[in-house]
Amino acid sequence: MVSRFFSPKGGLFLIAGIALIASHSFADAGSRDKAFFQTASGVWSGPGEIVAGKYKGTKFTCSLTGEPNKDGDAGIKLDGTCRVGVFKQPMSAVIKQAGGSYKGQFLDGAAGKGLDIVSGAVNGDKIVVGINRAKLNGAMIARMQDDNAMNITISVKVEDEMVPVIGLALKRDTDQMAVGAIAANE
Repeated sequence: MVSRFFSPKGGLFLIAGIALIASHSFADAGSRDKAFFQTASGVWSGPGEIVAGKYKGTKFTCSLTGEPNKDGDAGIKLDGTCRVGVFKQPMSAVIKQAGGSYKGQFLDGAAGKGLDIVSGAVNGDKIVVGINRAKLNGAMIARMQDDNAMNITISVKVEDEMVPVIGLALKRDTDQMAVGAIAANE
């Protein structure tokens, strides 16, 4: 099940973006969560690797752009692509505050070829989200290393153990930031 889901032609890259969710208490946590998503916004790219399963050792690269939710709630919208060899797959995710947690989807959600985001929490410089697709359950952890670096780990539950299956190291595209800053000041 895990190998089939994370195959290069399957839904592997829908998880890469990910990277973002949560809340502690509504009042204070809401503004902290919004700050996290604002920090995670921007243009990101970097390498990743499948570290477990049938396609272990498969390397890929992703280019993603994140924007905070425009409706005022904490969350993010990600769009971009991931590439393995000559194969390129669109990647998208929407993560929105839902009460004291987060909900959303990667690609078109579990009803299609993607995943549902079923829970989430932001804690300082990282977010942990629960992911689900049929009998597959897991988690994505995205940690801001600094303002320009983010690491993402995707793990799936195998029996009673969480097994890391994908690792991704993203760097902020600072050239895109400079262009946006110049255009905004003109």
